[in-house]
Amino acid sequence: DLYDRGTLDETLVVAVGEFGRSPQRGVSTSGNSNSDDGRDHWPYCYTSLLAGAGIKRGYVHGESDKTGSSPRKDPVHPRELLATIYHSFGINPETIVYNHLNQPRELVKAQAVTKLMG
Repeated sequence: DLYDRGTLDETLVVAVGEFGRSPQRGVSTSGNSNSDDGRDHWPYCYTSLLAGAGIKRGYVHGESDKTGSSPRKDPVHPRELLATIYHSFGINPETIVYNHLNQPRELVKAQAVTKLMG
């Protein structure tokens, strides 16, 4: 276990999917032919888990509405999640890097969610 070995603070564990599940059974939201009792993909509200590397322990950030249909409080965009990951590694998300055409680009055009940091 990372905590028992003393390596959790230098390790970041991230578990995230690219979508949640539709809050209603039998409703197609993607146009596919899910069975009538299935739950389709739902890109509007989903869950992520982060642990270690300076992330607060036991902290829950954000909240969905009553049905899990949409964020109600403190939503985090995937770009903000990536900026937070960079931040936890001590990398400024606004660092300028150069692409293959030698054009300057920010690593991420988003701010880290510093409320997640302990």
